[in-house]
Amino acid sequence: MIIQLARAAGSGLLLGAALLCGCARQPETVEVRPAVFDPAAFGADRAFSELEQFLSLGLRDSGTPGAERAANHLRARLVNAGVEARVDAFEDRTPRGTATFRNVIGRLPGRGRGLIILGSHYDTMSGMPEGFQGANDSGSSTAVLLELARMMARGPEVGPEIWFVFFDGEEAMAGYGPYDGLHGSRRMAAALVAEKKDSSVLAVIILDMIGDTNLTVTIPRNTTPWLVNTAFDAAREEGVRSRFSLYAYEVGDDHDPFFSAGMPAVNLIDFHYGSAPGLNDYWHTAQDTLDKISAESLGIVGRVTVRIVNRIIAPTP
Repeated sequence: MIIQLARAAGSGLLLGAALLCGCARQPETVEVRPAVFDPAAFGADRAFSELEQFLSLGLRDSGTPGAERAANHLRARLVNAGVEARVDAFEDRTPRGTATFRNVIGRLPGRGRGLIILGSHYDTMSGMPEGFQGANDSGSSTAVLLELARMMARGPEVGPEIWFVFFDGEEAMAGYGPYDGLHGSRRMAAALVAEKKDSSVLAVIILDMIGDTNLTVTIPRNTTPWLVNTAFDAAREEGVRSRFSLYAYEVGDDHDPFFSAGMPAVNLIDFHYGSAPGLNDYWHTAQDTLDKISAESLGIVGRVTVRIVNRIIAPTP
């Protein structure tokens, strides 16, 4: 699902690591402004209920009937929430031949210019045994995104258009590369560039693995600095700044195709998911189950995301 990357000048994405330094401003105080969307309207318990429903669908690895079932479920949930939604089915090369992928796209129209993309992948890695849940990866972020869509659809009409995008094909089948992994996000980023809409993108906010009961959001190196600052300011405003930190490495996730194409992008991910600090031994294993997830963590990330969106829509003068 995730790979650690270091970006070498002029050479694209290479395996490795690099230390992060000096990209985050951490002011002593933060001005609190009236919210565009009310963070308190985010329902943590509703998000957890969405997660339970989503996990009941079973395995959802790309190119399978389970993935198609999951895509149809997500579209139906968006429509039920009052959000215009469609399934974008497409074919792409993989190490196992051509496969069908399905991005699910919900849209709230804006009354002005600009586009904010909120995203999560919904697929599980291939080859997992029957009964595998993927509760944190990718269930938690998918559930939070559904609840964000529901509450924002009931909120005020704002200037920018907002997309809620559930990406397929984030997980690699064999190993991340040009034809393996990040299929859905690469497709959308390339389409925005081809259609000359990339300049209208105000921010891409990707959520991933954000339901751990011991929530520690680790924002990776390959993100847009001002969005990192915004995320930290939003977390401080919510009173949960201690839960958010910088990660010393680059991470290959659905934010990266947008970031690499020059669009502002940030990845809210908790890459410490295991039985002890640093082990990460629940990730991509049968241990990634619902009992490791808390509604409190879903609520924290949901409310912080709302505050990030508010700051983008109505920035501090």
